[in-house]
Amino acid sequence: MGRKTRTALAVIAATGLWMAPAGAQTVDTSDPNVVLDNVFILVCAIFVIFMQAGFAMVEAGLTRAKNAAHMMLKNLLDFVVGATGFALVGYHLAFSGATYLGFRWLWSGPDAAAPVSDTLVMPVHFLFNMAFAAATATIVSGALAERVQFRAYFAYSAVLSAIIYPIVVGWVWNPAGWLAERGFIDLAGSTVVHAVGGMAALVGAIVLGPRIGRFDENGRALPIPGHNVPLAVLGVFILLICWFGFNAGSLLSADVQIGSIALVTAMGAAFGGLGGIVASWLTVKTPDVTLIGNGLLGGLVSVTAGALNLNMFGAMIVAFIAGVIATNGVLLLDRFGVDDPVGAIPVHLFCGGWGTLAVGIFADPDAVVGGGGPAGLLYGGVDLLVTQAIGVVAVWSFVALASVGLFLVLKEIGWLRVSAEHEMVGLDLAEHATPAYNDDYVEYAEELFDSEEIDAWYDEVV
Repeated sequence: MGRKTRTALAVIAATGLWMAPAGAQTVDTSDPNVVLDNVFILVCAIFVIFMQAGFAMVEAGLTRAKNAAHMMLKNLLDFVVGATGFALVGYHLAFSGATYLGFRWLWSGPDAAAPVSDTLVMPVHFLFNMAFAAATATIVSGALAERVQFRAYFAYSAVLSAIIYPIVVGWVWNPAGWLAERGFIDLAGSTVVHAVGGMAALVGAIVLGPRIGRFDENGRALPIPGHNVPLAVLGVFILLICWFGFNAGSLLSADVQIGSIALVTAMGAAFGGLGGIVASWLTVKTPDVTLIGNGLLGGLVSVTAGALNLNMFGAMIVAFIAGVIATNGVLLLDRFGVDDPVGAIPVHLFCGGWGTLAVGIFADPDAVVGGGGPAGLLYGGVDLLVTQAIGVVAVWSFVALASVGLFLVLKEIGWLRVSAEHEMVGLDLAEHATPAYNDDYVEYAEELFDSEEIDAWYDEVV
């Protein structure tokens, strides 16, 4: 073996970069726990996949009727592209066994053991994680609604689900990942899923620019109401129900602990909604239904990291604060001129970051069956809070840098934003020739196309 070869292998070993065939370890199919665990996780995976319907309802309801079919198609695309990219690339990046970055082809027989479980078969483990990859991509969909080209969404959905998201998974949910080895806790993805999608959404919204008419010449936010609030609230209910599979399934076994995880999830939703009510009443002087719905979702996002490690009262506090963050986060984005039509960035990025840090504060050692779990700051431990903060900063920084590069490339090649004409007529007709309802809302479009004011605004922003 030559010196250059030995040097290359040493560098690969030091950085944790591996590319090798998967092992052939199989599960014990005679063990009844194997069947129980696989059935349970498969059902949870189906619940997580059905979250796409909830996201689609929320996003379509909170945007205008002329873009509803476009929003539905993007959520379909999340599953199509997410499943494809994660099957061919992402899964093998995420669970390669490398410390930082690696690729190891994992597909094997139907009874092959999953890379992180002795009882789950690989197909079930893949389906569960693939559903998470699709959910991550759909977070971006709402924040960039009504002005992004379909081909751009196809491109960044593929990159996010096949590369960016799996790298973060490899750091946290792969036992050899550097954050996993530090003891970073994120059971079901407050950071891995929600903050990753939320950060990509924030970068995309900034690079893309706001919708026409969203802010006046002085930068003051002008509301653009969604067309169907009942549809959005239906989406919130679907997400709430599916979240039980999202969190409980992340235990990766049909363990007795799933009961307490479900309880924390329920309290997260309830107190997130309560925080949204209080914050809405104090800020906009009325209980705004859309803000309260986002508060509920923010509460769910916030307890997702610590669903195994928070007791019921800790979950209540964490979620209530998240509901306030989700509501005030919308107003904060308006102040800085960032257009997020559905409030995805506050719900997923801000509440995801808060919920991850909150584990370092509120983690109760006795929340884990048998006791002896990790201790947060309130229970005498500061190390966990430091680890959680390191993880949040590292993931946010990596995703921000990767997303900036991705969206700037899409903008440079002319793939990112639709034309002013297409934005005004609506993407249902302009991009797909398929209106969600009827086309009577475009009768005014021709006179708007000739507006020099709109053209000047578009040139300045884009």
